[in-house]
Amino acid sequence: MNDTYIETMNIMKKYKIKADKSLGQNFLIDSEVLEKIVNSSEINEKDLVIEIGPGLGTLTNELLEKAGKVIAVELDKRMIKILKDRFIQYSNFELINDDILKVNLKDIIRNNQYESVKIVANLPYYITTPIIMKLLEEKLPIKSITVMVQKEVADRIISIPGDKECGAITYSVFYYSTGNKIIDVPKDSFIPAPEVNSCVIKLNIRREPPVKVNDEQKFFKLIKVAFMQRRKVFANAVANSGFASKENILHILQELKIDEKIRGEKITIEQFAKIANMI
Repeated sequence: MNDTYIETMNIMKKYKIKADKSLGQNFLIDSEVLEKIVNSSEINEKDLVIEIGPGLGTLTNELLEKAGKVIAVELDKRMIKILKDRFIQYSNFELINDDILKVNLKDIIRNNQYESVKIVANLPYYITTPIIMKLLEEKLPIKSITVMVQKEVADRIISIPGDKECGAITYSVFYYSTGNKIIDVPKDSFIPAPEVNSCVIKLNIRREPPVKVNDEQKFFKLIKVAFMQRRKVFANAVANSGFASKENILHILQELKIDEKIRGEKITIEQFAKIANMI
């Protein structure tokens, strides 16, 4: 039994709290994982940290000791009282009771002037992808995103475009950031234990994308189309979607010296960019 486990059990007992499955809640009780998250985030007093889904405040407690300010965004109203009770004495703590997908993060960052902004979260698995894509697509002035996600999703997110484990999200994440794995997290690191293993990953936001595209919307739509029918060859998948004619795609592939039988998952991000630019 570690201190984090004892603390979590005491809080749950005091407030008569149980994890809400509908919100994908699993409370972290592993001190080693907690330490890894905080250390890998490389937080200091010049940082504004936005924590998504703080829950009982286990991670929040550690972040407040290192960050210039922590803004915690929590949807579950039950957790608001707990978080207020725990951290009311901290002058560098702000709590927002809202859905992270609806929060205007640009305004929040603009109203809090710090040297850098970092995102830290133990994300609900059922909305991992929408949250990560919101953080990236809004092109927020953030330095890094350190999050705990389902291991299978983590492998896809930090995969290299063109690898066997990649998906459409791999290309999007790679376009905006460089990712690496921090630590694998077993099921028994949580109360209640989830059905799958987890993984902490860190995404460092790029200053410039790795490829130049004329139309980002078209570029990402092309990738999405390719992976919606990933068992089909790329040219057929694109043609079936109505995105471009098969004749046009085959002509482009021939011009770029790419095998016309290639599947979307084998196409590099550089090749996707060139194809999108030529369509």
